[in-house]
Amino acid sequence: MEKKNLAIIGVLGSFAFLSSLSGSSTNLALPKIALSLGISSGLATWVVQSGLITTAILLVMFGHLGDEISKSYIFLNGGIAFLIGSAITGFAPTFWVIIVGRIIQAIGSAMIMANSMGIVTDYFPDKRRAEALSYISMFISAGAISGPAVGGLIMSIGSWRWIFWLNIPISLIVLYFGRKVLQIPKESINSVGSTMKGANWKGQSLFTVGMLIFFLSGPFFQGGKDILMGFAFLIVGGGITAYSFIQDDHAKSPWISPKVLHNKPFMISITALFLTMMVNAVSNIMLPFYLQSYGLMTPLQSGLLVMLQSVTMLIVSPLSGILADRVNRQLLTVVGLVVLMVSQVGYAIYPATMQLPLIIWPIVLNGVGMALFLSPNNALTMGLVDRSLAGIAGSVNSFARTLGMTIGISFSSSLLFVQIPGVVRITPQLGSNFMSAFMNVFGIATVVSGLTLIMVLIRYLQNRKVSKKTASVSK
Repeated sequence: MEKKNLAIIGVLGSFAFLSSLSGSSTNLALPKIALSLGISSGLATWVVQSGLITTAILLVMFGHLGDEISKSYIFLNGGIAFLIGSAITGFAPTFWVIIVGRIIQAIGSAMIMANSMGIVTDYFPDKRRAEALSYISMFISAGAISGPAVGGLIMSIGSWRWIFWLNIPISLIVLYFGRKVLQIPKESINSVGSTMKGANWKGQSLFTVGMLIFFLSGPFFQGGKDILMGFAFLIVGGGITAYSFIQDDHAKSPWISPKVLHNKPFMISITALFLTMMVNAVSNIMLPFYLQSYGLMTPLQSGLLVMLQSVTMLIVSPLSGILADRVNRQLLTVVGLVVLMVSQVGYAIYPATMQLPLIIWPIVLNGVGMALFLSPNNALTMGLVDRSLAGIAGSVNSFARTLGMTIGISFSSSLLFVQIPGVVRITPQLGSNFMSAFMNVFGIATVVSGLTLIMVLIRYLQNRKVSKKTASVSK
């Protein structure tokens, strides 16, 4: 691999590392943040959800702008926004200022994520793309590994605020090298105004309102007293969001090119990614509550256990990427989802006491399954669209990833708390009530992973049948 391409992977991977580091550390810190600010465990989850929702809302927009203006220009300015948001969150005196900082940080993440895969597509041919994407996945895994370990260490010796302060110097260094490695066309800045003026802002407004209403249903479910109102928000928000895609498809200047939206193989890969990330997010938000709040482990002990998933992904991801460039990518996604589904069964039968062997194996299998699925599925996705649409295709991919994580976190936490009404904070005294609710959440995650497996298995068998027919005809 050329030095320039390695440098590009380094810059893209570094911001992927920071985003993953911040996200995994924040998940682990939720119990401490709740105690520090005197808020409920349910409300504390909005420190994570506010960022994910903001990122999900803006990903498609920034992917489109990357195609129209410059992927590198949007990417690097996203790094600046991420830095500013991290600083505000770290110094925030109240819960609501933290939310503001997280939203700004999430805007930066959206700009970065929406264009990372497009930049990879621009610089790497299809035969090397899965390998390049797997290296970036390694950075994500390294961040996820460092997050629990670093976050746990920070909270053991100091304030959780250092989780966000650490982003500041690292972001400055990456931005410095990024401006040297990534070329930004001179006309990019001049193109911003005209591109923004002609965009489909009606569709973006509908999408934003729909997503906000959809996710605001969460607090109603968590309260356990306004479930009907929760369903009303869920249905209305989902309806407005769905209509925004229809409106955009008929707009004069759509955010998502019809060539992408009507590409059936592309949309199958996107749907599989969405469902898989939704399942994976359940353990990310549930385990800190199980290990720390219920099991009374220290943040450091909890972090070391949670990081096993990311350690596994760090080891398996490059192997998965190399295999994906040499064997059937669709078959690898099937294998990955089989492993993922088994891991969800393992979570569902977690013990009421902290028995490490029974706790560890589902976490490790979860990492294996995700590593085997992600690299080949990402390569499949980006190989199904024209390079001129790489930005929007990458942003739709990142949107599916982020939306899956957001829904997984929001509705798994809602489902947990709706089963234990009136509970403000998880404690060991909840006993079997908590464990029963915990098991039910992962039971649903198992079903969703099973449905995803069936979908990709059908795709694999259909394509295999077509390949055999094509081979017989050519003979």
